[in-house]
Amino acid sequence: MITMLATQAIRHGRRELTPVDVETATRAVELFKVLADPTRLRILSMLADGEQCVHRIAETMRMSQPAVSHHLRKLRVSRVVTCRREGRHVYYRLDDEHVHALLRQALEHVRHGWPGGAA
Repeated sequence: MITMLATQAIRHGRRELTPVDVETATRAVELFKVLADPTRLRILSMLADGEQCVHRIAETMRMSQPAVSHHLRKLRVSRVVTCRREGRHVYYRLDDEHVHALLRQALEHVRHGWPGGAA
């Protein structure tokens, strides 16, 4: 017998989520903690458009390079972004399509849930 939630998930083309073990839940919570910062979300939104060097991110966000590097380090350690070095410049990009989809879905959800459709 299919539950009401499963029927809705099938109808809307979504895959069902299965209960997760403690380790997976803990790792997911750590990911959400890293994402729970407005500056990091703004950095990620820049990287959603493509690879950027630290200097360009700092300039666009009007922040110091060390401050941006600090946020990028947290994102890199959590495997949200990846980087490559080219001479003296370090270029960052989203780690994979999962990160891009997570960011897109979070922003769409927030924009959808606020009166007037905008956050």
